[in-house]
Amino acid sequence: MKARIGITEKNTDLVANELAKLLADEFVLYTKTRNAHWNVTGDNFHAMHIFFENQYKQLDELIDSVAERMRKIGHFAPATIKTYLELTHLTEYSERTNDGLGFLKDLLNDHESIIDFLRGNITPFAEQYKDYGTSDFLTSLLETHEEMAWMMRSYFRE
Repeated sequence: MKARIGITEKNTDLVANELAKLLADEFVLYTKTRNAHWNVTGDNFHAMHIFFENQYKQLDELIDSVAERMRKIGHFAPATIKTYLELTHLTEYSERTNDGLGFLKDLLNDHESIIDFLRGNITPFAEQYKDYGTSDFLTSLLETHEEMAWMMRSYFRE
């Protein structure tokens, strides 16, 4: 049954296409954060191991919420690694060291990329596509990614 939520089908299609890209980005970032959790090395191994675990748990919840938002507006969420790699704005792997700061730099860049993507879609979702619910949802995700990025940025001295 089609969702009758006061948004045209054309607009939900456009919003769902952008949400699919976001879902792909979140999944790739989740995977890279899991990698950091599993493979971090160095003097601060234990602290970084726990830090990355907390981060990937947050991302797991974000992934679920993006997929569920797609379902709420009447679309199916992509759910294959192949599709995620086709849709993502992020790179699956970056050259870096396996110490905490190496992983942090790489992951921080990804969070900031997602922040830019979210910020660029909040207003069009509301004003152009008349999907105020998804616009508000993106604002919430933006705040979460900003906090996660701040936590990472705090490890670096200016």
